[in-house]
Amino acid sequence: MLDHGIKRTKIKELLLTGEVDREVVAKGWVRTKRESKNVIFITLNDGSTMHNLQVVVEPETIARDILDRIHTGAGLSVRGILIESPGAGQRVELKANDIILYGEADPEEYPLQPKKHSLEFLREKAHLRFRTNTFGAVTRVRHVMIFAIHKFFNDKGFYNIHSPIITGSDAEGAGEMFRVTILDPVKPPLNEKGEVDYSEDFFGKPTNLTVSGQLEAELAALAMSDVYTFGPTFRAENSNTSRHLAEFWMIEPEMAFYDIHDDMDLAEEMLKYLVKYSLDHCREDLDFLAKRLEDEEKNKKQEERSSMGLIEKLEFVLNNDFERITYTQAIDILMNSKPNKQKKFQFVIEKWGADMQSEHERYLVEKHFKKPVIITDYPREIKAFYMKQNADGKTVRAMDVLFPQIGEIIGGSQREEVLEKLRQRIREMHIPEETLWWYLETRKFGTVPHAGFGLGFERLMLFITGMGNIRDVIPFPRAPLNAEF
Repeated sequence: MLDHGIKRTKIKELLLTGEVDREVVAKGWVRTKRESKNVIFITLNDGSTMHNLQVVVEPETIARDILDRIHTGAGLSVRGILIESPGAGQRVELKANDIILYGEADPEEYPLQPKKHSLEFLREKAHLRFRTNTFGAVTRVRHVMIFAIHKFFNDKGFYNIHSPIITGSDAEGAGEMFRVTILDPVKPPLNEKGEVDYSEDFFGKPTNLTVSGQLEAELAALAMSDVYTFGPTFRAENSNTSRHLAEFWMIEPEMAFYDIHDDMDLAEEMLKYLVKYSLDHCREDLDFLAKRLEDEEKNKKQEERSSMGLIEKLEFVLNNDFERITYTQAIDILMNSKPNKQKKFQFVIEKWGADMQSEHERYLVEKHFKKPVIITDYPREIKAFYMKQNADGKTVRAMDVLFPQIGEIIGGSQREEVLEKLRQRIREMHIPEETLWWYLETRKFGTVPHAGFGLGFERLMLFITGMGNIRDVIPFPRAPLNAEF
């Protein structure tokens, strides 16, 4: 778009090159405007970087009508000469010769004024919150992490599989799913038993939004060896907390000829790769988010403050080998821990078989081992039907990776490849066998040992950015009573 006869240069490039005394065009949105008798200063941001470009305007060079209509939030195109900046805080600034005002922003109505806004307020303005420093940083980090995930798997010879969003099965057996239907919600067709007749529905049977792409990824892995999915998943869990979303993104690799140990090795390698990639490619944004978190921590009580800063926490993951222990060892440590004996845990661990909560996971990572932890061999009763059963008849070859400040970040397992054992487990959990006939057939036709895991992308983003609410690391959060934008 050559409004001024010159191609636009992104602000990030202008600030990085610092090549002065040349004519350039910058485009973006006004962050601030300061006016004195002889000069007007406009700060411009186009989302390419955390930093703004200062535009210097001599009032007599631009029509007064244009200048009077420029306010915070307005969209501009500025042609001028890039010059060295005499002011502190920037190497260069743009001396304007011509300004095109694309779109005004009424100062009486524009909600993002040059001041600090609460994250709660910005969630109500999700259509505009990208324009703030915090959400600009989170958005850039999110993009880099998406790229890094695909790069990691591509470089290791994995194939990306698009698993279906609409499915007729429940991979987790949890039952908290969003139904997909075209039937009349008031007067659906009924069968002879008075039940809803799904044979008249679009797919001819009950269908829902997927909770996981794992089962379909397994099908591909049992031919392509190493595959991964990266797609949206959905949970109709009526939980309105800072850690739950109804729509989120999952990364789910599946690997043929892997056992539980190979699975753990890959999970650790991947997490370290992603953390290092963020530090190498997002340092400017991470430093900003670290400072933001540090300022936020100052307002908390001493006992509520985080034990590590953001950069320190990321380096903590890089600089430590992950401790690997069994569930039985973990429960023994927790049962004999001081906070458990003194009943300081909200959920006191009383016996083997308890489902560990975030507070227990964080204790193991932050207090006991002081390093990331991988727990294996969980009780079969608290894990999904597809997990490989151990010879003891009590546990399965599951593995969870635990991180500081967040608890579980990855959950995975070696999968049960023996048909009869898998079929028996499905029956025990009262899952309709006919809905998984295709999954069971893979155990009849050339079954092999295989394993995989799931990484919730927004959970990773919480860890990388230090944000406290999962709704602030996804562009448009979906939660109970919240489907705006």
